[in-house]
Amino acid sequence: MCDLNDLTKPTSLACIPVFLGNIINIAAILAGVATVFLIVWGGIRFITSSGDPVKVEGAKKTITFAIIGFVIIVLSFVIIKVFSGITGVECQFIGVKC
Repeated sequence: MCDLNDLTKPTSLACIPVFLGNIINIAAILAGVATVFLIVWGGIRFITSSGDPVKVEGAKKTITFAIIGFVIIVLSFVIIKVFSGITGVECQFIGVKC
């Protein structure tokens, strides 16, 4: 088993799932932060567009793509949770067991 508290033991293949889980958790957090940033950025672009149709359309696309990307990320976690329940394989995301 992978013991992250004992730094004197060498790593083993059992630590790979823990490492990948940590990477996925960090990526999910960064995706949430990026989504908020892009929605705010799209809102600022929308407000400062001064009614210019090209700028308004660009701002709408920024917000739309940010939301679509976030939905895809959330759905990927939902799909993994569903398959985890069907197959009985345990998974864990951001400290929450599926």
